[in-house]
Amino acid sequence: MAHGKDIKIISGNSNTAFSENVCRNIGLRLCRTDVTAFSDGEISVSLHETVRGSDVFIIQSTCYPINDHLMEMLIMVDACKRASASRITVVMPYFGYARQDRKAKSRDPISAKLVANLIVSAGADRVLTMDLHAAQIQGFFDIPVDNLLGSPLFADYYSRKFSGKVDDVIVVSPDIGSVARARAFAMKLGLGLAIIDKRREKANSSEVMNIIGSVEGKRIILYDDMVDTAGSLCGAAKALVDVGGAKEIYACASHGVLSGNAVELVEQSTVKELVFTDTVPYRGAKPCAKIKYLSAAPLFAEAIERIFQEVSISTLFR
Repeated sequence: MAHGKDIKIISGNSNTAFSENVCRNIGLRLCRTDVTAFSDGEISVSLHETVRGSDVFIIQSTCYPINDHLMEMLIMVDACKRASASRITVVMPYFGYARQDRKAKSRDPISAKLVANLIVSAGADRVLTMDLHAAQIQGFFDIPVDNLLGSPLFADYYSRKFSGKVDDVIVVSPDIGSVARARAFAMKLGLGLAIIDKRREKANSSEVMNIIGSVEGKRIILYDDMVDTAGSLCGAAKALVDVGGAKEIYACASHGVLSGNAVELVEQSTVKELVFTDTVPYRGAKPCAKIKYLSAAPLFAEAIERIFQEVSISTLFR
């Protein structure tokens, strides 16, 4: 039995192409809305069709500009709540502020918890996201959270790319914190695992210190949850080639944030190919031949249908 009488899908301005792709996979159209801003920067949301008694899914990645897109999402949730929606699911393909999930030093905020509180207080009943930076962020919410995985998409892609010839391929975790994620990905592909031990001196910069495991003569798949400035990724790729003696460097991550001059760094790096899902729109001034996108829209579309039908989504994690 479905929770609401029908599905209504609403999109913010962060990634409308992704939202439209999700709708195409379900066989629906986006709900008619206007999400604009007044002259002073205040956000205005207008719903042009009824959502009363409906199962509403609000698709909004909290990517750049993060604060604007976060506020858009909160106002859309409030609008649907006041319009008597039966249930409101916030679909956040990319969850901004996820890296601020703990106190790294004295007097630090835990901003990921604050954002979770804002979403719950606004009136959301459920959250659907992908590859949270830290899985324990699910515990910051007092509502159900479904954290989809991008690894099956990448596993299928690399299985086809290397066509079973994986004797010289190895998965590398770019840091100690990503070991569990990289190990699970390596197990899906039946590959070995190496780890890069790095020391971060300040935010958005890192120094590669050591490579744990043998990568000499190997084709490398660097696997992470996101690429922001690309400094860590490019530094890791350089160390794998210069220090480890790796043959080729491939990389993949669920979220291509690509802040600052990240695209230029990738173009100049030893990375042969960098693959993202389309949870965050491309921000480069011009296309980059090394960067490729896989669509996560079919995965989110199936998850939305299963949530509406009150069916388990556990099969999507395999």
